[in-house]
Order: sequence, then structure tokens, then C-alpha cells
Amino acid sequence: MILGRGAILGRLRDSNPERRLTISPILESEQVGRCSVDIRLGNEFLLVNRETGIMGIDPIRRGEMAESVRRYQTRVEIAYGSPFYLHPQQFSLARTFEYLALPSDIAGYVLGRSSWGRLGLVIATATVVECGFKGVLVLELANLGSVPIVLYPGMRIAQLVLHSVDAGTNIPVSPATP
Repeated sequence: MILGRGAILGRLRDSNPERRLTISPILESEQVGRCSVDIRLGNEFLLVNRETGIMGIDPIRRGEMAESVRRYQTRVEIAYGSPFYLHPQQFSLARTFEYLALPSDIAGYVLGRSSWGRLGLVIATATVVECGFKGVLVLELANLGSVPIVLYPGMRIAQLVLHSVDAGTNIPVSPATP
């Protein structure tokens, strides 16, 4: 079942640490919608370099892959209030502004906001946020449009849809046995 605004706010305020949902910071009450929470863009980006001279990245050759990835990506930190330009056909990873801690009975999905999609910005992530997750989310940003898109750290970029996890399915995973 998807959690509505009342359930989300209730779990954010829950005094039981095992049931408490943490999304921090929430800067405006409007950030919690009727059935989702707006997630903001952080200020750390991992850009994919356009010109690298790399013939390809082969995941089988792990030793070579680490060096290729270092040449393929550049870490960038943008000051809050400063613009970040995502050029056409450019791809970047970006952290969210919010820190999340989901209890063991809540999981979520991250979805791009449609207002960004209409501009050609595709916002993807691992999509599923597992119950018990703690940390910031990493978003995959791709500009499929024909003009640069200007993004600012702190702006709303995605939505987190939360849902309850059936207690019967929330069993610790153990290594497979033959």
C-alpha cells in the first residue's frame, strides 16, 4: 500500500526508532505531497567525460576497468545557488540533498518529476529503495533534449513514493544453499 501524506508525516514524527522514517532535511511542508515526497538535488555530481580516448569499458577486466572509470568520470561540487549545466546528450550522476533512513517495513521508488521530463531530462536511479536503506540517493541524470538544462543544487528534482512492506515478506536474506 502506498503511504499517503498523513501516514508519511506520522512516520516522520514516530517516537519509536524502529518505525521512524527519516527524510532530512524537509525544508517546506509542501515537499510532502498527497502520496510522495519531493527530493532535492544535492551539490555533488559525477560527470561522464565526452573525450577520453577509451576504446571501451570492459567489466570483465576489473584491473583495467578501475583506471578506465577514473579517466571516464570527473567529480564536481557546485556551490548552492550556483548553476550546473547538463548539456544535450550528457550524462551525470548526482546525489540527493536529503538523507534517508527507511525502517524495515517501508520501501520506496524514486521517480523523475514530469516537469523535468517535458524538458528532456531523464531522472533515473536504481529506482527501488529497499526497506532499511540509510544514506543519500544517487540519481542518474541524462539530458535527451537539444539545449542545455540548468540545474541548481537544492531544487526539487524527483519524487519518492513510499509503500508499506508486508511483514511476511520482510525476512532476512541468507546466502543460498545448494
